[in-house]
Amino acid sequence: MHRPGYRLSFDDIDVAAAHAFLSTAYWCEGIPRATLQRAIEHSLCIALHADTQGQVGFARVVTDRATFAYLCDVYVLQDHRGQGMADWMLQSLFAHPDLHGLRRFMLFTRDAHRLYARHGFQPLATPDRGMEIVRPGIYRQSAISPPDA
Repeated sequence: MHRPGYRLSFDDIDVAAAHAFLSTAYWCEGIPRATLQRAIEHSLCIALHADTQGQVGFARVVTDRATFAYLCDVYVLQDHRGQGMADWMLQSLFAHPDLHGLRRFMLFTRDAHRLYARHGFQPLATPDRGMEIVRPGIYRQSAISPPDA
């Protein structure tokens, strides 16, 4: 999976590079490197590498590889945006055989709806059925407490 000056990999994941970006991202600010390492180990990930800079993009899918997947932690560094790199990364990720035939594929985004719509994502058809536990800033807390019962 090569383009001039770039390559994609499911195996060559630079955790330090992913952590450098994601630890400052609005959705997981302050995530400890050990937590991200564990998340990567238990997910299907893809990395975008620039020939001269190393890893410049990343995406992670949390999945059972049979019925459900959750796309998260997608980024392309600013200097490499506007060239279709995120689209290429997502197309390659979705082509992975472990993600074929899934009943549901979800994601949450604050500002990249157009990107994901190009790949078939739509607003929730029945948002009233969904529920969540959200703990913003969890990585910035010194002690993590269980959710209220």
